[in-house]
Amino acid sequence: MAENLNLFTSTQEVIHEALNKLGYDEAMYELLKEPIRMLTVRIPVKMDDGTTKVFTGYRAQHNDAVGPTKGGVRFHPMVSEEEVKALSMWMTLKCGIVDLPYGGGKGGVICDPREMSMGEIERLSRGYVRAISQVVGPTKDIPAPDVFTNAQIMAWMMDEYSRMDEFNSPGFITGKPIVLGGSQGRDRATAEGVTIVIEEAAKKRNIDIKGARVVIQGFGNAGSFLAKFMSDLGAKVIGISDAHGALHDPNGLDIDYLLDRRDSFGTVTTLFENTITNKELLELDCDILVPAAIENQITADNAHNIKANIVVEAANGPTTAEATKILTDRGILLVPDVLASAGGVTVSYFEWVQNNMGYYWTEEEVREKLYAKMVEAFENVYTTAQNRNINMRLAAYMVGVRRTAEASRFRGWV
Repeated sequence: MAENLNLFTSTQEVIHEALNKLGYDEAMYELLKEPIRMLTVRIPVKMDDGTTKVFTGYRAQHNDAVGPTKGGVRFHPMVSEEEVKALSMWMTLKCGIVDLPYGGGKGGVICDPREMSMGEIERLSRGYVRAISQVVGPTKDIPAPDVFTNAQIMAWMMDEYSRMDEFNSPGFITGKPIVLGGSQGRDRATAEGVTIVIEEAAKKRNIDIKGARVVIQGFGNAGSFLAKFMSDLGAKVIGISDAHGALHDPNGLDIDYLLDRRDSFGTVTTLFENTITNKELLELDCDILVPAAIENQITADNAHNIKANIVVEAANGPTTAEATKILTDRGILLVPDVLASAGGVTVSYFEWVQNNMGYYWTEEEVREKLYAKMVEAFENVYTTAQNRNINMRLAAYMVGVRRTAEASRFRGWV
C-alpha cells in the first residue's frame, strides 16, 4: 500500500486515533476532523505596471471552543485550501500542548512575494485584511507571520485593521515590530522553543549538548537561528542545507560565517563547490537531526537509513506516519512538530497578552516564560508516551486535542 503523503488526511488519521485512545466517540471526531469555518477570498491588487491582478486567499478557523483562533498567514505560490485546513488543525494541537487559551487558525494567499515589489506586497497585505475582516479580530481570530511574511507585513495588516476599526488594535495580530506592540524575542521564538526541547530530549538520552553532532535541514528563519543557538551551546553543527543543496563538515561548520553569507531567503550553499544532496544530509551519522525545511522529508523509503539518536521536527510534517513508526521501532526518539515548533505561537500569545494589558515584558521575562511552557509541554508529552507505550507523535496529539475536545463537550456542542 502506498504511503499517505497528504498532510490533511494524515493529520485526520492521527487525530482520530488520539480521540479513540482518549475515549471520545465518533461525534467528537466528526466535529474536529475539519475546520468549523473556512473562508475563501478574492483580492484585487493594482500592480506597479497599472494592471489589476486578482489573488486568491484563505482563512481557516479549526475550532474556537477554547477561545479565539490563532495562526499565521503565508504568502506562497503553493498555498492551497487543503494545506491551510491541515495547518489550522495543527495550530489547535500546538495551542493545546503548550496550554494556551486558543483554537487553531491559519491563512494564506497564493502569490510569489519574491517576484513582487514592496508596494505590491503592501497592497496585497491590506487587501487580504479587508477581505477577511468580518471573521478576524483580537477576540475572534489573531493572525501572525508565516512563510514569506514578516513583521513589516504584520504592521501593514494591523494598520489596515485599525483604520477599519477606527481605533488602534495591536492585539489583532502578532509578530509585529517592537515599536508597534511586538514582543521581545518573537522573531527567534520558534527556534528557541526547538532548542529547549532538543536540550530536554538530549537529557532523556544522556547526550551532552556540548560536542553533540547536529544536522539541520533548512537554513531559513527557524533553521538559521537554530544553527546559531546550537553552536553557541557548544554543539557541533556538522551539516546544514537550503533549497539548492547541503554542506557537511564532520568537524563542525562555521555557523557565524554561513549566517553572514546567506541571503534573505536562507540560501548559502550556492557559494560552495563541495556540496552534498539533501538526501545525503538526512542520512549523515549524527546525534541530533533537525528537519527544519518542508514536509515529507523522512519517509518509509529513507527512515531505515537515519543514523541520528534523536530527531526533532522544526518543520511542519517532515516525517510521515510510516516513517514515525519505523524510527520509533528503531529506538530513535522523535520529537514531533506540534510540540517542537510550539515556541512561536507561545510567544505570539505572550505578545497578545501584553497588547491586551498595555504592559510590556523584558526579553529575559519572555524567555523565562517560554522556557517554563516548553519544558512542561515536553515532560507532559514524554510521560504520556512512556506511560501508554505509544510514539511521541500520538502522545502529543492526545495532549493537544484533549483541551479542545473537553471545551467542546462542556459547551454542549457534542
